[in-house]
Amino acid sequence: MPRKPLFLTALLFLSLLLGSPGICPCQTIAGRVVSVADGDTITILTTAKQIKIRLYGIDTPEGGQEFGQKAKQFTSSLVYGKQAEVKVYDTDRYGRTVGVVLVEGKNVNEEIIRAGYAWQFQKYCSESFCQSWRKLAEGARTQRIGLWRDKNPTPPWEWRRSGQGDTVSSSTPSLPRVDKGEYHGNIKSQALHAPGCQHYNCKNCTAMFSSVADALKAGYRTHDQCTK
Repeated sequence: MPRKPLFLTALLFLSLLLGSPGICPCQTIAGRVVSVADGDTITILTTAKQIKIRLYGIDTPEGGQEFGQKAKQFTSSLVYGKQAEVKVYDTDRYGRTVGVVLVEGKNVNEEIIRAGYAWQFQKYCSESFCQSWRKLAEGARTQRIGLWRDKNPTPPWEWRRSGQGDTVSSSTPSLPRVDKGEYHGNIKSQALHAPGCQHYNCKNCTAMFSSVADALKAGYRTHDQCTK
């Protein structure tokens, strides 16, 4: 058999195996936790840069929801200022690294579910361990701990879909709601601008968001000069 077809076949197989450049789903990264945006989003500082991490397979209440701040506080108590190891599974639409976080031998994603501060996000949890996470969530619900003290808590994805996610808590400056167009996020400063703001079309305003809630979830903050 000619050698050339074999070589091309091997090359094609290797390219499929390696996939596209970037963070490999099997990669593990490590760094110190320098920020906790909410119950399921943290930032780690590696030797090279800061990386925003969205915890895989879970969804915690938003900041404006009941138990949102408690979920954030619980996550902070587990990780803030500590060395974390992140097993990478994906990158989400906001460019955040999605992974399972380990701190001091504890699986943080799992601990948040066990404490009753997260839903096991069935839509985006397909690994073999997701089944055991569902059982942990059911256990927390049965024991009525964490957010399950509420007999019928609203899942954060439903809360966001209802449009309530556009309402920012009183401690956070709010941006004008827009009917058309998008909010622009500065990828360097992590500041969010609404149409009409002075810096709306700044050089680094290349992140686009359809709502303030989406931007806050991605770790952005409202800009003082753009608030009401």
